[in-house]
Amino acid sequence: MKIGIIGAGNIGSALALRFAERGHEVQIANSRGPDSLADIERQTGAKAVEAHDTVKGADVVVVTIPQAKAPNLPKDLFKGAPASLVVIDTGNYYPRQRDSAIDGIEKGMPESCWVEQQIGRPVVKAFNNIYAAHLKNNGKPAGAKGRIALPVSGDDAKAKAVVMKLIDEIGFDAVDAGKIDDSWR
Repeated sequence: MKIGIIGAGNIGSALALRFAERGHEVQIANSRGPDSLADIERQTGAKAVEAHDTVKGADVVVVTIPQAKAPNLPKDLFKGAPASLVVIDTGNYYPRQRDSAIDGIEKGMPESCWVEQQIGRPVVKAFNNIYAAHLKNNGKPAGAKGRIALPVSGDDAKAKAVVMKLIDEIGFDAVDAGKIDDSWR
């Protein structure tokens, strides 16, 4: 599977490593450009690219950036992408620590619904409730005692199934947590 990752912080880097280890073709981008990602390329096996390139030909794109930065993504980022492209949102809203107040979320809109509005694509919410170090180091084979479970929320059953399979591949149980409107619970 071809996976693009937008955001090369702790979660993005951990996912790049885990997905590449499972044989997926992984491309990763950040706001500073591919030249700033040489260490991450070396550490993860992912190819550093521009943000637009993460989407080209991808089966899955992971958006793992601070919530408030979603409006800064290129407006045409997903232009021409097929409807079958699965977009994963890993974000959490931290108004006091990082994001400042985001009006729509403050008025009760679930975080991922707000992200959908910003990027113009439906998303599947996943990987937002686990530390990066745990993603990197705590995956276990299916059926293993103590295997960690991760919730997955989204409105498209096929897209959620793709995400749940990826979660299983990297060593975690996936739990269907319902629709995207319920993703904040």
